[in-house]
Amino acid sequence: MATQVILPALGMAQESGIIVRWLKAEGEEVAKGEPLAEIETDKATVEIEAPASGILANVTGITGVEIPVGEVIASILAPGDLSQEDTPALWLSAYGDTSVDGSVAPQAEAHLSGVTASPLAARIAAEHNLDLGSIKPAGRRIQSADVLAHIQEQQPAVPGMPGQARLVPASPKARKLAVEQGKDLAAMRGSGPGGAVLAGDVLAAPLQPGPIPAVETAADAGSALKEPAVGKMWRIMAERTTQSWTSVPHFYLVREVNASRLISWREQIQKRSSEKVTYSDLLVKIVAAALREHPRLNASWNAGSITLNDEINVGLAVAVEEGLVVPVIQQADKLNVHEIARIRNELVTKAQAGKLRPQDIQGGTFTISNLGMYGVDAFNAIINPPQAAILAAGRIAERVVPVAGQPSVQSMMVLSLSCDHRVVDGARGAQFLATLAGLVEEPLGLLD
Repeated sequence: MATQVILPALGMAQESGIIVRWLKAEGEEVAKGEPLAEIETDKATVEIEAPASGILANVTGITGVEIPVGEVIASILAPGDLSQEDTPALWLSAYGDTSVDGSVAPQAEAHLSGVTASPLAARIAAEHNLDLGSIKPAGRRIQSADVLAHIQEQQPAVPGMPGQARLVPASPKARKLAVEQGKDLAAMRGSGPGGAVLAGDVLAAPLQPGPIPAVETAADAGSALKEPAVGKMWRIMAERTTQSWTSVPHFYLVREVNASRLISWREQIQKRSSEKVTYSDLLVKIVAAALREHPRLNASWNAGSITLNDEINVGLAVAVEEGLVVPVIQQADKLNVHEIARIRNELVTKAQAGKLRPQDIQGGTFTISNLGMYGVDAFNAIINPPQAAILAAGRIAERVVPVAGQPSVQSMMVLSLSCDHRVVDGARGAQFLATLAGLVEEPLGLLD
C-alpha cells in the first residue's frame, strides 16, 4: 500500500512551506527515516524524512513554490505496489525544472493543445491566464524560464502607458498581500523561482507613498541591485516577527539578579562534565524548574482560550547565517544539566549546518534568547507564537551594588521577561520572574 508524504506543520501558526530541494529523485529507492527533501518554513529550513521504505513516486511538490501545510507532495510505493510496467514511467517524471544536482531533469509533463510543458511552467502560465500554445520554448518543451520570458515581452512599449499594467510573476498569496497593503509587485525583487515574488517579499517591501508606479524605472532597478541580499529564511522571519509584534499584546518585566553563585555552579559542573556547559544550559534548567511552579507561563492563546501545555519544552534562539532558528530541548524539566548541554550542543551544530529535522524545532512551549555572549547588557525579545512568554538574558558583568548596606562589586545579570497579556497578567509574570531570580541567586536546589 502506498504511503503519502505530506508537507508537515512545524508550528500551530504555520500555513505553508517551500520545498528548497528534493534529496531523492522520483523512482529512487528510499529507506524509512532517510532524508527526502529540504523544506523551508516560517521557523527554519529542515529535512523531512521518509515515512516508509519503498520507491519514491508521484512527486507533485514543486521546488520554490509555496505549498499549503498538509498537502500531499509525493508517495512511497511498497515493492508489491510497483509493477514492472510502472518503472519506466517513474523515471520519466520528476518534480520541477531541475534535478537534485540542479541540472535539467525529466519532468511530469503538461500536454495542452499539443504543447508539452513542465508543471511549474504550466502553473505560472495558468496564473497569468496565458495560452501555452503562444509561448515559444527554447528547447523541446516549455520551461518556466520560457513562460517568464514571454511575460516580460508583454511589457508595454511606452512606460506608464494608461491601461497597461506590468505582468509580474508572483504567488497568489503575494498578489493578495500586495493588493491589501497597496504595494507594487513590479517594484519588488522576487526570491521565488525565476524571480517570482513571494509573500515574504511583499511583507518585507517598504510602503510606497503616493501613487503606485506602473513600471519599475532603470534607476530603481540599479538601486535595488545595491541592496543586501535577503534570503528566504530571513524574509519568513521578518513575516513571523511582524505578525507577533502587531497581533500579540506584549508587556515586559525586568529584573537584575546576582549571578555570583550561578558562576560558581557552572564552574563546579564543568569540572565533572566532558561536555562544555554554558550559561544558556543553566538557564534552561532553571526556567524548566520555574515553569513547573508557574504553568500559566507554559501556555498559549488559541482561538479565544488559554491552553496549558503538558510538557515543558524549552526553545533556544540560535543565530545562523540565513536568519534565526529556535531548536527545542524536549521535556527539559526531566533532564539534568549534563544532558541539556549535550542536546543543546547537538542542536546548535545541526542548526549551523542547516541539518535540523522537523522534530528538532517542534513543540516548543517557552523560549530563551541569550545575547550575553555578544556583550549585550539587556534587551526585550519578541514572543515566539503561540507561546505565552520569552526570556531575554543579558551578559554577566561586575557592577557596584549595595550588600548589607555597603557598596560591593558583584557579578550581576539582567533578565527581561516578555509576556502575552492575553495569557499572563503582571502579577503572574512577576511571580514567575521572582522564582527565576531566586534560582539564579541560589541554585543549590537544582544541583545534579
